[in-house]
Amino acid sequence: MHSDVVLSSGAGGAKPPSQERVVSVLNGWVMLAVNVLLGLVAVGLLVHAIRTSVLQDPFPWGIFAGSLLLGAFAGLMGSGHFTLQPNQARVLILFGAYHGTVKRSGFHWANPFYSRGTKISLRANNFSTEKVKVNDKRGNPIEIAAVVVWRVQDTAQAMFDVEDYHQYVDVQSEAAVRYLASSYAYDQGEDDEITLRSNADEVAACLKEELQRRLAKAGVVVEEARITHLAYAPEIAQAMLRRQQAEAIIAARQKIVHGAVSMVEMALHDLASRKVVELDDERRAAMVSNLLVVLCGDSEVTPVINTGTLYP
Repeated sequence: MHSDVVLSSGAGGAKPPSQERVVSVLNGWVMLAVNVLLGLVAVGLLVHAIRTSVLQDPFPWGIFAGSLLLGAFAGLMGSGHFTLQPNQARVLILFGAYHGTVKRSGFHWANPFYSRGTKISLRANNFSTEKVKVNDKRGNPIEIAAVVVWRVQDTAQAMFDVEDYHQYVDVQSEAAVRYLASSYAYDQGEDDEITLRSNADEVAACLKEELQRRLAKAGVVVEEARITHLAYAPEIAQAMLRRQQAEAIIAARQKIVHGAVSMVEMALHDLASRKVVELDDERRAAMVSNLLVVLCGDSEVTPVINTGTLYP
């Protein structure tokens, strides 16, 4: 006979994120005075017990034991003091249970049984990813790296929802950079298409949004994210450089030809309006050809003076 055991993970199937609770603790200076007073009382009881044992025959074991217990209690209470610097927090954990987070800077006192070593920095962290090789949207291998500015916003999530939030930020940042590089083309996109090389601000905004989506689970807020290195992979860098040079030359030629045609049109119009010379179609075509050669040529043009006529 077999019995089946069904394990349920809850209605949603996923553990809800931890929630930070900001709490207040006692003033450290006030508790320091109390602990010092307890220590002095313990010392006074101990001295009283010794002096009483000298003057009387029976030893006052009750007073002696009380002084030792009070001294031990004062020492235990003294271990509850801690300090916090600005933009620093301490997570209070008592026997494995989360009791809250202290964010106010200064000298404080809390239950000495709270776990030690649970301070978290709330300052901004500057992290630079390694250069990674990944294919862009068109399949071209590129090298890309980014810088991420982040800080802890929710200490409970940073402590309890991930194993190590520093390592979590490192791994997820690299994953986000890879995802971004594969989602956009390096350059030369279609009309109004965002590219990694030409649209730095738009790409940075997309990277920040992707990082925030990934790091929200660790209670981390991304303040800035920007690409710091972007280049073609070495194996195709030379070919892509020649392509960029060719595209630049074509663009320059287009601008030169457009300007030259405008200048020729203006010259013919001025000659005709001022009646400097009457040109028929053949002479007009010859002048247009000569002007385009002069304006669009790469080398210097040597002028030729015609002392005759084009017609016999």
